[in-house]
Amino acid sequence: MWYKNILETIGNTPLVQLNQITKDIPATVLAKIETTNPGNSIKDRMALKMIEDAEKKGLLKPGGTIIEGTSGNTGMGLAIAAVVKGYKCIFTTTDKQSKEKVDALRAFGAEVIVCPTNVDPEDPRSYYSVSSRLEREVPNSWKPNQYDNLSNSQAHYEQTGPEIWEQTEGKITHLVVGVGTGGTISGTGKYLKEKNSNIKVWGIDTYGSVFKKYKETGIFDKNEIYPYVTEGIGEDFLPENVDFSVIDHFEKVSDKDAALMTREIARKEGIFAGNSAGSAVAGLLQMKDQLKKDDVVVIIFHDHGTRYLGKMYNDDWLREMDYLK
Repeated sequence: MWYKNILETIGNTPLVQLNQITKDIPATVLAKIETTNPGNSIKDRMALKMIEDAEKKGLLKPGGTIIEGTSGNTGMGLAIAAVVKGYKCIFTTTDKQSKEKVDALRAFGAEVIVCPTNVDPEDPRSYYSVSSRLEREVPNSWKPNQYDNLSNSQAHYEQTGPEIWEQTEGKITHLVVGVGTGGTISGTGKYLKEKNSNIKVWGIDTYGSVFKKYKETGIFDKNEIYPYVTEGIGEDFLPENVDFSVIDHFEKVSDKDAALMTREIARKEGIFAGNSAGSAVAGLLQMKDQLKKDDVVVIIFHDHGTRYLGKMYNDDWLREMDYLK
């Protein structure tokens, strides 16, 4: 039995128990290892779904160009699918993303335009604005817009949620996910809550992002927004894929705690995961008093450590950031 192309290998990722790093947590903690996808991240799932749905609607036509603003992982999923399906790709990203992510996108033949991080989304230089302008200028192009394209959440409703339900034999009590576009937590959480409405869905947020305060007060507070280091989670706007009704609680984690925990996962569990996994584990440890012995927690490990070799896994960078003494 073999696969007809690399896209058929997306999904069915393993669920692995964490042992050392979670020994202070009374519950069973399981990590969904999304790094086994061909693009080494969970974003392969929704990238393919967005493309397939766009093809069905006639939005993406043969020989077309896919244009997207991405922190790297969605771009990778789109780039792999584009190679197999015969599309071109142009990606905009921010200068806070690791060099490895940009180089990886270029390895698949994508054009990558690096934009400044510290500007408003509405600023013409922002990676959102540049990708929207290119969509208007490039003929036969399509912008997936992973933030507001509900095919993102739907991919996780159809795949990630059912996988977790089956793999835990319905025993899951808590889902813990870093929230960026919101697709993973909203789609997965919606499916799981339909199976068992008592399941708690906890979102991991970062300082400098608007999610937690908005969930708790309904106020979108621009004063909360400031630059942060953590990659792939938190936002300075409200993506349509974030379904606040599915998320029970947001926990904020500092850049330093996220970075140091990312390294600990490799050193204590032998799992080479990215920055958002460190953030999620650190957040879970902050909430450990809310867990009981019989609880079964599933935590999403979104992407792979190789994307962060110049940052969280680099001692010099950690010292520069004053995270290591």
